Amino acid sequence: MFIRIDQALPDPLYRQIRDEIVRGIAQGELAPGDALPSVRNLASDLGINLHTVNKAYALLRDEGFVLMRGCQGAYVAQPRELAGTGNAENSPFAREVRRLALAFKAAGGGRKAFEQLVKSQLDDVF
Repeated sequence: MFIRIDQALPDPLYRQIRDEIVRGIAQGELAPGDALPSVRNLASDLGINLHTVNKAYALLRDEGFVLMRGCQGAYVAQPRELAGTGNAENSPFAREVRRLALAFKAAGGGRKAFEQLVKSQLDDVF
């Protein structure tokens, strides 16, 4: 998997790394059990501080996308079943969608424009 970051973007580098790995999982480039590059190797390849990669991996672990196996490194976790795991309205994904919707509205966007934006992203992903 090829991880791209852009230091000119306003998004923190650790978030860009996290997003690239999640994209790789979603698109099937990374499968459950696949090893991720070591923190040191990825930091060296990207030319960034290893603490930045470590922060991205910790976030991925906390979100359930990655398992950390001590000295063996980081591996892609088995997908979690999202449906039927309780109240979907209280899921982390629902909270994230709400956070984005509120930010969009606060920036002056309307419901229809947000729906179109979400639909275009859904069409791209699914």
